[in-house]
Amino acid sequence: MQVHPLLAPVIDLVFPPRCPLCGAGLAAQTGLCADCWGGLAVPGDPSCTACQRPLEAGTSAGTLCAPCLLQPPRHNGIAAATLYNDTSRRLVLALKHGHRIALAPLLARLIAAQLPQEIGPGWVVVPVPLHRWRLWRRGFNQSALLARELAVISGAELVVDGLVRTKRTPPLGGLGRSARSRALAGAIRLNVRRANQLSGSKVLLVDDVLTSGATSDACVRALKRGGAERVVLACFARVIDEALHLT
Repeated sequence: MQVHPLLAPVIDLVFPPRCPLCGAGLAAQTGLCADCWGGLAVPGDPSCTACQRPLEAGTSAGTLCAPCLLQPPRHNGIAAATLYNDTSRRLVLALKHGHRIALAPLLARLIAAQLPQEIGPGWVVVPVPLHRWRLWRRGFNQSALLARELAVISGAELVVDGLVRTKRTPPLGGLGRSARSRALAGAIRLNVRRANQLSGSKVLLVDDVLTSGATSDACVRALKRGGAERVVLACFARVIDEALHLT
């Protein structure tokens, strides 16, 4: 939520600015303290030309990473604000399970900084969906909050219900690739009411954390079956443990 500049001094007086992670004093109500900023692992170049996975220094431009060589991705690129580490994990947990939805604009701005320049008006922003029972229990879809902010920042159109999750799925952590595929089979589909809107579209698919990629792959598959021309993934934190030493 944006605060009117005239009200900012009053807000700061009543609620002194604090870092949302460690509680250190800040100059403004947005952002993190210097120590917590320094704890974020921001992916950079060189990176895989298909998925932006960080690569070893000295790797030539246009190189594909081993996973993309082994299995070419369905998506058209990944934009991750950070690599998943302790600092990014705490931010995600604060948003998702701590119900601190005021963090969504900050996380979205960090994602937006990594987006390809082509993304803007003419694109459609779609969040990874939650099953209705999980949405009811949590009260919000954190991916939808990020998608809303990214639509405002980029000038793209928000289609918050472009995808629907038709069945509950178990936690995917620890499952092998085939088990994840079976768990997600038929779980995510294109919203038939948005079919005309998404056919031929360029889509920015938004999630909070990208782990194995099984859920996002199911989303990409549904969007492209529905006629989407391009699908770029955007997330706040991407789980690539082996890449943390490259940042």
